[in-house]
Amino acid sequence: MGARPLPLGPDGFGVVSPTPEVLIERDLPTRDVLPPPASGRFESTVGPVPPDVLSRSTWQPACPAAPDELRYLTMSFVGFDGRPHTGEMIVHADVARVVVAAFEQLFAAGFPIEEMRVVAAAELDAPPTGDGNNTTAFVCRPVVGQTSWSAHASGLAIDLNPFQNPYQRDDLVLPELASSYLDRSWHRPGMVHDGGPAVSAFEEIGWSWGGRWSQPIDIMHFSATGG
Repeated sequence: MGARPLPLGPDGFGVVSPTPEVLIERDLPTRDVLPPPASGRFESTVGPVPPDVLSRSTWQPACPAAPDELRYLTMSFVGFDGRPHTGEMIVHADVARVVVAAFEQLFAAGFPIEEMRVVAAAELDAPPTGDGNNTTAFVCRPVVGQTSWSAHASGLAIDLNPFQNPYQRDDLVLPELASSYLDRSWHRPGMVHDGGPAVSAFEEIGWSWGGRWSQPIDIMHFSATGG
């Protein structure tokens, strides 16, 4: 994954292409970045963002959230292999505890997540490959196609399994190879559905779901701000 850059379209995104056969029912194993929970149960930590984590993140002085307004989380999640793994995430301090509570519910429900790690600055300018599937929160970037800051830039939004839950605006699909997952009638593991465990977990903490938007439709997206 991530090895074949896509040609760019006039909008600056990768050219949307059919989903490769191997990804139509995506269930790739998790590559562990942090040790899995020793107990096999849900475990979590909440603390200030360590300097080494901040330096490998997308944070920069122009970001709308200062480092002391952010928190570094580690949380257990169930992979598509059915095993417990440990992910990492940066979120705003005001929502750290409720985010942990939402992911504890997902863990208890056995909702599978492929990857959960802090996004690096180099990824923002890297050529698109259209196959990313990182569940993440803080990314210091503007709203897609706009200049105003995204809720992600303050750690107040989370994208969950982006490949299984793509963003769609007119002909644009992100990730660009995830078109197969626009068919929401075909229920596959890792997909977010109204009334399912993911929507329920985030609505319980007062967050809104981009899958209810009309244009764009952002199925992966949950936010504390409504945007």
